[in-house]
This record gives sequence, structure tokens and C-alpha cells, in this order.
Amino acid sequence: MNPTESLPVAGSGLATPAGATPTQAASPAKQAANGSLARALFERLGMLPVLLVMIVLFYALTLYFSEDGTSNFLTGDNAMNVLRQVAINLVLAAGMTFVILTAGIDLSVGSALAVSAVLGMLVSLPGAAPALALPTFLVVGLAAGLLNGVMVAYFNLNPFVVTLGTMTALRGAAYLFADGTTVLNNNIGFAWLGNADFLHVPWLIWVAAAVVLVSWFILRKTIFGLHVYAVGGNPQAARLTGIKVPLVLLLVYALNGLFCGVAGAMSASRLFGANGNWGSGYELDAIAAVVLGGTSLAGGVGSIWGTVVGALIIGVMNNGLTILGLSSFWQYVAKGAVIVLAVLLDKWRQKQGFS
Repeated sequence: MNPTESLPVAGSGLATPAGATPTQAASPAKQAANGSLARALFERLGMLPVLLVMIVLFYALTLYFSEDGTSNFLTGDNAMNVLRQVAINLVLAAGMTFVILTAGIDLSVGSALAVSAVLGMLVSLPGAAPALALPTFLVVGLAAGLLNGVMVAYFNLNPFVVTLGTMTALRGAAYLFADGTTVLNNNIGFAWLGNADFLHVPWLIWVAAAVVLVSWFILRKTIFGLHVYAVGGNPQAARLTGIKVPLVLLLVYALNGLFCGVAGAMSASRLFGANGNWGSGYELDAIAAVVLGGTSLAGGVGSIWGTVVGALIIGVMNNGLTILGLSSFWQYVAKGAVIVLAVLLDKWRQKQGFS
């Protein structure tokens, strides 16, 4: 071998290829530094750049295809409309964030929303107990969450299978309670929740913001939040450190169910009614928002702010496609593609070891 083919680089332990200049020899280190910078930016910003690019893209598309050369996509009214549409999904996604952080899943959130909405509306009917309507939404949602939690935490059943079963059972219960029709009542006492504003901002958005803040506080400022991450990261290690893993799982699913009850009240108050079909497909939107936002399906990694960005990505996509005039069928196709993209991103993040 010609001794000039490779020469050691002082202090690096690396060999310089024959004919390579010092600049070329330093390029791997530079690439590594660039890679570290890109990694740090991705960890810091998550999917926020994707959201911004999507906003610019839809603005350009709606401007290009408009007949009068204007676009109403980037207006205050449309932004408020997007936030109003995202609010219910954001409440469900906040609860789903807790569940997925423990490496679980909940396919029953849409059905839990439906049954809580139907029972809440039945209670609000004249001659029933209207004053108990709002507590009914919350109690029914909480009960659905506790049912999932008990089976996952104390019977050690697979969350996917358990919630697949409760998804079907709760959907059937919602149809039964509604007697296959829509429960309507235009004189509900909680109409303000879905139709009134406070400081020119709809109450739906205020409630979603409150749920997000409470979720952030629990995850980042409480011992229980630390236990949620620990259980999702390594349940065996969490158990050995004294964490009561079953209790943490039970409380996580209960909290998720409670948020389903909140979402049920928001839905029923917005349209003054409820039926057994409400919330169909909401579980996919919630899961997509959580995973798009950076929470790993393997558990232990993620944040509530990432979930907010994920929910906004879905909301902006739905709004942009509607303004462009695409049919709901194409919107389903786009939404499915986003969910597949979210899963691929999660797989890539796991391989890269993002925290």
C-alpha cells in the first residue's frame, strides 16, 4: 500500500484520503455540526415550520385559484374559524397525549363523546334535570375513561383491543339512548359554551385553551406528570422506582375520558343536539394531531404544545381544502395521508433517537 494513500490527522484519530485538502478533510466534521444544528432545530421547533409552510402554501393556492384575485385564507375571521373548528379536536387530542405518552392508545374517544353528548342532551330536555346537564357530560366521559383504565391498568389488557371494544360498545349505547334519532333541544342552559363569545373570542376556543394549559401544567409541573413520562419510557423501571404504574395508567385514561365529556358538551351546545353518530372518526384526528406533534407512539416522549401544532396542521389543511373547493372525499384522502405521514415521522424520530 502506498503510504501516501492515507495519513493520520493530528489529534483526530482520522485518516485523510489521498489528495484531500484540509478543507475537504474537515467536511465530515462540518456535516456533523450541520446535522447537530438541524437536529437541535427539529427538537426545538418540531412541526412548527411545517405548519407555517402549509399556511403559506394554502394562501398561495387560494390566491391563484380565486376568480377575483383575492384570498380570504389569511384573514382574522378565517383564523378564528380555524381555531373554532380545531377546538373540539384539541380537547380530545390533549387527553390522547396523556394516553400515548404511556405507550397506550384510545380508539373510543369519539364514541365516548357521542354517548356523553346524547345523555347530556337527554338530561337537558324540559321535564328532566337541565341543571345536571353539564355534570352529566363530565361524569359520563369520566366513567368511560375509568372503564378503559381499569381494564388496561388492572387486567393488563392491550389498550388497542380494549378501546376497540369500548369504541363499539359506547357507540351502540349512544344509538340506544338516542333511540336511533337526534336528541334536539333549542333551549339549553349551556348554549353559551358553543355559541357565545368572551372578549370577541368564542368560548369554544377559551375552553380548549384552558384544557391545554391544565394539561401542560400537569405534565410539566406535577409529580404525576413525571410519572406519566416514566411509565411510558420504561414501565418496568418506573415500577422498580416505586411508581404505582397501574394507578398512573388508571388516572391517565380517566383524565382522557373527562376531556371526552368536555368535548361532548362543546359539541352538543354548538348544534343544540346530539345523536349516536357524533364523533365518528374523531379518534383518528386526535391520534394524528398527537403523533404529528412529536409524541411518540412508543411512549415517554412528547409535549402538549406539539399536540397543539399537530391539531393546527389538521385544522389548516381541512380549512384550506374547503376553501379550494375540494370535495369531502378528497379531504378524507388527504387526512389519511397525513395520518400515514405522522406514523412514518414517528418511526423516523424513534430511529434518530429524538427526545
